[in-house]
Amino acid sequence: MPRNTSIANLKLGMCESYAAYLTRSGGADCSHSLIGAAQMKILVVGASGTLGQAVASTLGVHHELIRAGRHSGDVQVDLTDDASVQALFAQTGPLDAVVATTGRLHFGPLADMTPAQFNLGLQDKLLGQVRLALAAQHHLRSGGSITLTSGIVSAQPIRDGVNATAVNAALEGFVRAAAFDLLPRGLRINVVSPNVLVESMDDYGAYFPGFEPVSAQRAALAYQRSVEGVQSGQVITVW
Repeated sequence: MPRNTSIANLKLGMCESYAAYLTRSGGADCSHSLIGAAQMKILVVGASGTLGQAVASTLGVHHELIRAGRHSGDVQVDLTDDASVQALFAQTGPLDAVVATTGRLHFGPLADMTPAQFNLGLQDKLLGQVRLALAAQHHLRSGGSITLTSGIVSAQPIRDGVNATAVNAALEGFVRAAAFDLLPRGLRINVVSPNVLVESMDDYGAYFPGFEPVSAQRAALAYQRSVEGVQSGQVITVW
């Protein structure tokens, strides 16, 4: 940012962007929350997954949703493919928020891990969500937001979780840094870091001994906070 631009001035500019956004619903000033704000048009990528369904259910109460998935939803997208992501936004048009609840990882012992296996998480969950965010910034209305998904292992590593820890930590670093570039443009970005889900314990419980799982519905509230709130550059933990 320019040396003569203070954080206070940037926050004021962001506040003014929110005021303009809220005005579309009949007027509000920036001292108020987004409760009662205009209905948002939100893209949820990964909406058919366990977490994605809960997020879509929560956000869909008050907002217009576009559900996206690799093989399902209102629109389809492959986050590992640049052209597919660009085509996605050509279909959606301008948006108020983009949420990603998707991304594959490799779980396995480091001693047996190959570069190709490690690359799975890099290309899918890490670069896939980064690719989505890079494109999304150009299709968000003023006051818009991006919400990505990491996970508890970014801070609390588990056995066979080297790929997961590396990918999730990288996503959180991306969000912290990207927030500063998005702030002058009146845009926000956050990442939600959920614990292992109650609904996923049959598949992943063995990797998380002693962890207290959270429900997908509880995790979904963090996405609502990111989308309807005012914070940016935050890792919102649900542990």
